[in-house]
Amino acid sequence: MELTGTVEKRKMRQQYLDTMDLERERGITIKLQPVRMDYKIQISNIKNQNDNEKFKINPVARDTETFNFKFYTLNLIDTPGHVDFSYEVSRSLAAVEGAILLVDATKGVQAQTLANLHLAREQGLVIIPAINKIDLPGAREQEVEEEIRKILEAENIAAAEIYKISAKEGTGVEELLQAVIEKVPSPKNETSKPLRALVFDSAYDVYKGVLAYLRVVDGEIKQGDKIVFMAAGAKIEVLETGIFKPDLKPTGKLSAGEIGYVATGLKEVALCRVGDSITHFPLASALTPLPGYREPKPMIFASFYPSSGPERENHDYNLLRDALGKLRLSDAALVFEPENSEALGRGFKCGFLGMLHLEIVSERLRREYGLQLIVTTPSVVYQLKEKSGQEKFIYSPQQLPDASRIERISEPWVKLEIISPSEYLGMLSKLLQNLGGVYADTKYLGSQRVVITYEAPLREIIVDFYDKLKSVTSGYASMSYELIGWRENYLVRLDILVAREIVEAFSRIVPQDKAQSEGRLTVAKLKEILPAQLFMVSLQAVVGGKILAREDIRARRKDVTGYLYGGDVTRKRKLLEKQKKGKKRMLLSGRVNIPQEVFLKILRK
Repeated sequence: MELTGTVEKRKMRQQYLDTMDLERERGITIKLQPVRMDYKIQISNIKNQNDNEKFKINPVARDTETFNFKFYTLNLIDTPGHVDFSYEVSRSLAAVEGAILLVDATKGVQAQTLANLHLAREQGLVIIPAINKIDLPGAREQEVEEEIRKILEAENIAAAEIYKISAKEGTGVEELLQAVIEKVPSPKNETSKPLRALVFDSAYDVYKGVLAYLRVVDGEIKQGDKIVFMAAGAKIEVLETGIFKPDLKPTGKLSAGEIGYVATGLKEVALCRVGDSITHFPLASALTPLPGYREPKPMIFASFYPSSGPERENHDYNLLRDALGKLRLSDAALVFEPENSEALGRGFKCGFLGMLHLEIVSERLRREYGLQLIVTTPSVVYQLKEKSGQEKFIYSPQQLPDASRIERISEPWVKLEIISPSEYLGMLSKLLQNLGGVYADTKYLGSQRVVITYEAPLREIIVDFYDKLKSVTSGYASMSYELIGWRENYLVRLDILVAREIVEAFSRIVPQDKAQSEGRLTVAKLKEILPAQLFMVSLQAVVGGKILAREDIRARRKDVTGYLYGGDVTRKRKLLEKQKKGKKRMLLSGRVNIPQEVFLKILRK
């Protein structure tokens, strides 16, 4: 952006397109950001001067020549790399003609790099490889070059075609930009056709409503046009059209091949769905929507509860509800509904695309709204078919019916890709064996790095698998996963009884063959952290009425004879007998009040 003059040098800062503090701290992109750049280049610098017309870059190149210069208009979309946002990335890739495969010179190819490379190839994009951070002392240019050749399946690719850059110092950036102009074709300028535009993202503006980020594929869209979202069915009048510089800049019109935004005035971001197609209102029934659209479907669920005391419970609950509503204005994939727990009070059950999505939402609630939250252990969604023929999705253990009514239950599986130094291969194999999945493949990236492909249930990798992976590989491994469908499994509901009463907050859905071991671990942990009572407390792990594991917490002893200073021994016996009868009555009818910190320790174990 500095090279093309899009942003003045005095205004430039590190991570310019990362607008959230969370993005800057973690060094990741959470919200994609488009930017439009105007670039002039000396004609003598273009390698194929006689054929430079075919090198016009998305969205449209202006054929204006001033003296020795040619002017180009380029659009860059800085996309997230994490697998949780793979659908949004796929729609961004569908909006452009080329992609820069950017690899860190110190870290090499990561699992997320592979995942996004697959998406780019599916779109048929021109891929330009580049190695960044060559200025760092730990840069491994030769090894990373070899890894890039492996993943591109192009062993004969020349070293000069893999661009070495330092974004920090500006080294090699101009050469990379010229390579983009030379190698990436310009979009087709189909302005005479009926309007079709692809929505690849959205944002919310207090005054303009939902802003649809779009690529115009065919036709034109102007301020005042009446348009319709073909999948959502929402009909609106365009309030404003414009481009990203990277701030919003109104232009009045967007033509085929251009990327920009449309202010819709909508108050619900769910009506502007990523991947949806836009056309003029009268033409909606006659045109075919652009391919690739699907509904964003949360696959991981967790509950959020305010952790404040009773005096602030109502206030913080209302604040949490309002905060989730505001976050959803800019995040259509976030879903939530009220939930009431006997143990934790009132809260919300929320659905997320993945674990990173969950972490981002919870962190934003803490930072931006000052909320202290209790977040329950994440769980996945299950697919259930009853013997009556009814099919439904199960989002919590409480929704799972009796086993006698279930014909089959299926869970989501993922294809897991792990890239690691080859010296950790043995330890990785042991770790993966505990997932209960299926080994698929092992490939080598050069002589020092290995790619392991494994298929496993999603429930096994959402809680602490990533931490274990980093632990056994000393932090060097990276992972990504993609959903590959549903597979049938024999799953049961594991309940934990405290003093013969089911505590719903501890209930989980687990495979039958792991129910006993999971139950033993839970009751053993509870025995350590649950305070003793005046009566013996039994802790039981139960599946369908069958007790799989049990632990007992001994009663807390109270010395009822301590105040006696003499007399007949029968006085002590009477008091002890009275205490014994009282403990028996309490054992039959006593209830245990479980402190909130006990729930937190169990949910985070």
